[in-house]
Amino acid sequence: MLDQIDLSKSLQKDEYKTLMPELELRLGLLQREARELNLPIMIVFEGWDAAGKGTMINRLIQTLDPRGFVVHSINAPNEEERLRPFLWRFWIKTPAKGRIAVFDRSWYGRVLVERIDKLVKKADWTRSYQEISSFERQLCSEGTLIIKFFLHISKEEQRKRFDKLEESKTTSWKVNKEDWRHHDQYGEYHDAVEEMLAKTDASFAPWTVVEAHDKRFATMKVFKTVIDSIEAKIQQIKMARQVAAAIVDDAASPVEMPASEAFSALNASILKKVDLSVALSPEEYEQELKVCQKRVFELEHEIYRKRIPVVILYEGWDAAGKGGNIRRLTQSMDPRGYEVIPVAAPNDIEKAHHYLWRFWMSFPKAGHITIFDRTWYGRVLVERIEGFCKEEAWRRAYQEINEMEEHIANFGTVIVKFWLHTSQDEQLRRFEARQQDPNKQWKITEEDWRNREKWGVYEAAVDEMLFRTSTAYAPWTIVEANSKYYARIKALKTVIQAIETKF
Repeated sequence: MLDQIDLSKSLQKDEYKTLMPELELRLGLLQREARELNLPIMIVFEGWDAAGKGTMINRLIQTLDPRGFVVHSINAPNEEERLRPFLWRFWIKTPAKGRIAVFDRSWYGRVLVERIDKLVKKADWTRSYQEISSFERQLCSEGTLIIKFFLHISKEEQRKRFDKLEESKTTSWKVNKEDWRHHDQYGEYHDAVEEMLAKTDASFAPWTVVEAHDKRFATMKVFKTVIDSIEAKIQQIKMARQVAAAIVDDAASPVEMPASEAFSALNASILKKVDLSVALSPEEYEQELKVCQKRVFELEHEIYRKRIPVVILYEGWDAAGKGGNIRRLTQSMDPRGYEVIPVAAPNDIEKAHHYLWRFWMSFPKAGHITIFDRTWYGRVLVERIEGFCKEEAWRRAYQEINEMEEHIANFGTVIVKFWLHTSQDEQLRRFEARQQDPNKQWKITEEDWRNREKWGVYEAAVDEMLFRTSTAYAPWTIVEANSKYYARIKALKTVIQAIETKF
């Protein structure tokens, strides 16, 4: 692709001065319109050293309201970032609805600098193509506009610009030995860029290669591309809203059918096969609890020493005992090594981002444990059943969740997922016991009773969730929770086994 680019393209100064004011005005108006439509925008700048990325970004943002954008200058990952999955530092920088995030270099450093300088293994940067594509597709599916630029100059032009920078005491600091080394590796980078463009150019996030020898031409092309992209996205949003207003949107209504037709046809209920009669006596429970908690204490320090991150997920029926289970798991642990994240309905800030953003924010760094009391699976459970998201969104979520879990598993994370399962009769008994106990009445709400009335619908949704998201790298464990003693010990043993298997 790069060899076919005509780098001789240029724009006369008078033509540039004539055209730019109108483009600047239009871009400012589009920023305001995008904000009104809650459109998040990500603009990515990649390119050769000295191709003019910094200058281009500065020129672009001069036309924007500074309250509505942020520029992220991406360097080599720091110590904190190296202890997280590759995409973590980019997920947490994704913009809220109505805002613009500009990236001076980006996640593509994994398949460029980190690849060429051998900072990561071949298996890691090769796998990153798929992870990057998933990242961008997930954001675009939720409404984000991603605009990607690669600023292209020849090797000869790069040398000229390096020489010119070094001639001045004011700018000589901008060129260092690493820059010249990368210049000598131009051929290797050329091939890596070609592969990057080919493998990550997608309809939802296409690349625009900018001929950057002439700065006026490059600036004009960047402005026109950004404007055209935003205008097209705004038109798409407006048309979608018109269609939505003209028809009854059944997908946003509470789900009446207990499961999708395709899944129902399988006639496979995972939960109905669970033996809920299993139990432990108080004596057996106390004996096993001490042994298991002692081992968990040992393993917590071992994973810190070996820098292994652990993510433990708790889902289950209301009153299934998630809180008590988590307490027994953490009872003997060092509180400096773990964090429990209680997940409720998203707040206004979380709603302004991709639904997975708030969970990426909480993933542990290497050597630490994060325990989620309810999780991202709310997307395919409560949000699905209660109509908080459209059918298209929750159906898409199965793949998005699997991709996210695969990404953190590739980083070395131990993932343990629990579904705490009780019978309807046992749930009723616990609900009534809570109502009668003044110290536990706060635990039971009208919403709990309403959810109970939809047991069959939720059960089918749980079955489908277990079927579609139990993977080799993140399998589900169904915990028979009619007996709290049995459930706590099974969860402890499962965590122990999962971590020990990692060693």
